Amino acid sequence: MARKTTMLTWKLHGDGRTVGEDEIVRPDERLAWPATIGLGLQHVVAMFGATFLVPLLTGFPPTTTLFFSGVGTILFLVITGNKLPSYLGSSFAFIAPITAATASDGPGGALFGIVVIGILLALVGALVQYTGTGWIDALMPPVVAGAIVALIGLNLAPVAKSNFEQAPWVALITLTAVILWTVVFRGLVARLSIFFGVVIGYVAAVIAGQVDFDEVEKAAWIGLPDFTSPTVAWSVLPAFIPVVLVLVAENVGHVRSVAHLTDPALNERTGRALLADGVATTVAGLGGGSGTTTYGENIGVMAATKIYSTAAYWVAGFFAIALGFLPKVGAVVNTIPPGVLGGVTTALYGLIGIIGVKIWIDNHVDFSRPANQFTAATALVVGIADFTFSAGELTFNGIALGTVAAIVVYHVMTALERGRSTTPLP
Repeated sequence: MARKTTMLTWKLHGDGRTVGEDEIVRPDERLAWPATIGLGLQHVVAMFGATFLVPLLTGFPPTTTLFFSGVGTILFLVITGNKLPSYLGSSFAFIAPITAATASDGPGGALFGIVVIGILLALVGALVQYTGTGWIDALMPPVVAGAIVALIGLNLAPVAKSNFEQAPWVALITLTAVILWTVVFRGLVARLSIFFGVVIGYVAAVIAGQVDFDEVEKAAWIGLPDFTSPTVAWSVLPAFIPVVLVLVAENVGHVRSVAHLTDPALNERTGRALLADGVATTVAGLGGGSGTTTYGENIGVMAATKIYSTAAYWVAGFFAIALGFLPKVGAVVNTIPPGVLGGVTTALYGLIGIIGVKIWIDNHVDFSRPANQFTAATALVVGIADFTFSAGELTFNGIALGTVAAIVVYHVMTALERGRSTTPLP
């Protein structure tokens, strides 16, 4: 009699203890549980350096964000049928709109923006599930997608400068540590440069007397995450809407990367991935956490280990949830001073910009073509200079306007080019 299988059933890969040099552990396989648990904890370490920075930079409670990143990861695995390995960590695309929304409408207004984006992303996922990704590729060709990703990172440059100037020497030590760690080490260890750069900068800040541990001493070891509800604030939405496009690009890229390395059939789950991230972001926003996205750091772990088992992500998700019930961890995170943040974000925000450039390079964008030139040029200047436009109670910031500019300039110029090429000469 055949054994009944469930979603949480994995085939044991080989003897469960070793992986050959040319072998990969597929999503529906696992190693022995001790090794799987170790891999899950490794995924937590890989995501932690980036995930905790978002609440630290936006003022959200770190333990709440960690809790919802774990919940989001579990939801992602369930909605994708346990076929697509991914960790859902805090998305950097939310930093700028959250900061702006918090300043104008408080944390509740920022959470409202996150919830709306989550709902929109889920709707996009449902649409893609039925129609495929062709229309996304048409709306956001590489030159547009690259420009949007780049301007989101570079728009935050003044924030990095402000923090850097508050403690220049600590910031410089942190930035140097991040850079040197990346080139001195290799493989997975090198991918944790942000995390260890923060640790080194933090030690320097402690030595310099810039860290206050009073709140850490007061914090309990065990307690509930600090849950917060959103408040309706329609005026914050213009700053948030472009984030949908970034999340779509990140999720599609994640699915394609994993499918290329494991099973091309996983591309069929792109719609589910978008739906899952949308649901996870919505749930996080409803409870006080930041929006989520699939994490490149964890793709790096899989590429380095050749282990794509979803079992490791179940371990990672539940461990992150457990961290959410440790207030002292959140208190320690909150003691990280501005100098350390200035150093790490100088590199981090720049790297987000470079990811946009990498999209252009990987897709061989032809910048001898005027439509591509003006799309990138206009969008980047609007985003970096943080142009603003007000219409009644709505204010559109540089990210929103830069995104609109990228899409409109490209499609208008492309349409005119096509019209000119089909118009007979006099």
